[in-house]
Order: sequence, then structure tokens, then C-alpha cells
Amino acid sequence: MSGFSADWLALREGVDHRSRNGALAAKLTAHFAGRSVVRIVDLGSGTGSNLRATAPLLGETQEWTLVDHDPDLLEEAARALTRWADEAKAVGDSLALFKDGLNIGVSFRIADLDKDLDEVLASRPDLVSASALFDLISEAWMKRFAGALRASGADFYTVLTYNGQDEFSPPHPFDESVMRAFDMHQQRDKGFGPAAGPRAAAALAKALKEVGYAVATGDSPWVLKPADAPLKLELLRGIVRAVEETGFIAEKGLHSWAFYREAMAGEKGSRMITGHTDILATF
Repeated sequence: MSGFSADWLALREGVDHRSRNGALAAKLTAHFAGRSVVRIVDLGSGTGSNLRATAPLLGETQEWTLVDHDPDLLEEAARALTRWADEAKAVGDSLALFKDGLNIGVSFRIADLDKDLDEVLASRPDLVSASALFDLISEAWMKRFAGALRASGADFYTVLTYNGQDEFSPPHPFDESVMRAFDMHQQRDKGFGPAAGPRAAAALAKALKEVGYAVATGDSPWVLKPADAPLKLELLRGIVRAVEETGFIAEKGLHSWAFYREAMAGEKGSRMITGHTDILATF
């Protein structure tokens, strides 16, 4: 599976956190209210951003296992979480964090989710979580995941799954064709079979319902304004690189679009919306 740099994850973290669906987050909090401890497995955890955003929604005592295939990202996660916490103590290879009255234990696990999924879920956590992961996954793998999740007995909360609902303001004549090509690129194999890309949220919700979960969804779009220009620029460059690989847009037209979009990134009144969906699945 393709990885992401720690710099990219840091750049997007603030927007990720503010974009989460508040109503769904409140449902998660209500669902776990009163638990003496909540045990969470976070898939594709990167540098721990999902823990930092989700921990305030859960109870006083939490035990997290961060799972990623990239050991460098897990090492950065340990550093980032130590900086984030009010107090942090190393306990062997794990961390004991204290943050805003929460007691959070964190362990780290290197795993290939395609090969090691059942083993990762064998600990029977209370909650499995993820952020910005499932649009990289095939529909066939989602069905396998839903079955393994159900067998584990865990609830599930995933945020910021790309859904293809993109908007730009002011508009450009090439917006639609560029993003159509981008969405086609998003459906290439990322290591789990042909990725669902913009279909991912609907496909995942369907797979979870089929194995007996009650599923709630909510929109969580990135709404990027001039103050978000650094993230806009990095996102636009990623879109251009992806579209170039498809060959569906003439180079001259694509570069004209990119020049206009980058020039507008910090201009007053400019806006870029990248659509996402959050999902909560419970028994």
C-alpha cells in the first residue's frame, strides 16, 4: 500500500480535525458513555492524528493500539503524541499519556493489513477506528474487513473517507474534467485491489450493514479557504500528478488549470471543497 509522508500528514491534521462530522462524533461519545475503559485499534494510524482527535470523545481511561505498515510513521507517532500530551511516560515500547484528564495507553504495531487483518483484530477491541483510509481500499477487501470486524465484536468509527464531491470557487472550465480524471486515478490498486475511490463510503456502509451493523453516516468535507493556501497548494499538486499519470487531460490544458488554481489558492473569496464521509457502525 502506498504510504504518506509525515510532513503531508502534519499539514492536513488541523483541517482533518475541524472537518469531522460533529453529530456523528457526539453519537460515538454517547455510545461509549459510562465505560470504565475503552480499547481501540486504529488502522493506518500514521502519526497518531486520529488518536489526537478521537480521544477527547471517549472515556477517562483508554488503551490504543496504533497499526501501520510504516515503522517510520509509528516512530513519529510516538514523538508527536509525546509532544501533544500534558505528560508522557515510556513504558517499554509503549506510552502512558496524560492529556486533559484522560489516561491513555498507547502501543504500536507494524502490520500489513492485507495479510495480517485477522491477527490485528484478534485482540477483540471495543472500537476499531481509521481516518482517510478506506477510499484506498477495494470493495472486495471491505467485505472481508466487515466480516472480520463483526467476528471481533468491535464497533467501528472511520472518518474522512473521500467521496468525490468536489467544488471550486471561482470556477474554471476544466474543473469537472480534471476531477473526473482524478477520481479514475483514485480507483487504481493501492495494495488492496482496485480502490473504491469516491465510491468507498457507500460501499463500506453497505458491507457493514450486510454483516449486521447499524450504520450512521455524516458529511465531513474539507472547506479550504485562503488561510488554507499551503494545504490547497499541496493538494492541487497531488491532483495534477495523479491526472498526469492517467493521460486523460492534455498536458497544456492541465497545466493551465493548475496555474489558475494555484494562483487563486490564497486569493480573497477563493474556496476549494473536498468531499468526505464519516461512518459509525455499532451493534
